[in-house]
Amino acid sequence: MSESHQLSDLQLGLLRILWDRGEATATDVHTALLEQDRELAPTTVSTMLSRLEKKGTVTHRVEGRQFIYRALVSEDEVRRSMLSRVTDYFFGGDVSALVSHLVEDRDVDPDDVARLKQLLAQRSGDAEDDDA
Repeated sequence: MSESHQLSDLQLGLLRILWDRGEATATDVHTALLEQDRELAPTTVSTMLSRLEKKGTVTHRVEGRQFIYRALVSEDEVRRSMLSRVTDYFFGGDVSALVSHLVEDRDVDPDDVARLKQLLAQRSGDAEDDDA
């Protein structure tokens, strides 16, 4: 398993901005948060970016007097890590219990059901290939 990413909603929000933009200053991130109706002080945004940097999740380069931040982890890595933690914590590592919970608790579009079936069929085929 890769590195574990435990991030708050706000930290994920900051990362989403960096993922969308590639790079951004703290001011850019602050402005983007304001556009999402998340009113935070500019100093709070800078502090949060610094904390993410200490976690190894983002890095920065200096341009003039500004720090330009970029994510060091992909959205897929974070999603995989956080979902794995949820699966382990709430479902004892039982992936079928997680999927069952998701399917039973939501209105699932028939196209989504078809896609799930396709993914499961592919996964079964991959497992059969590994056994050969």
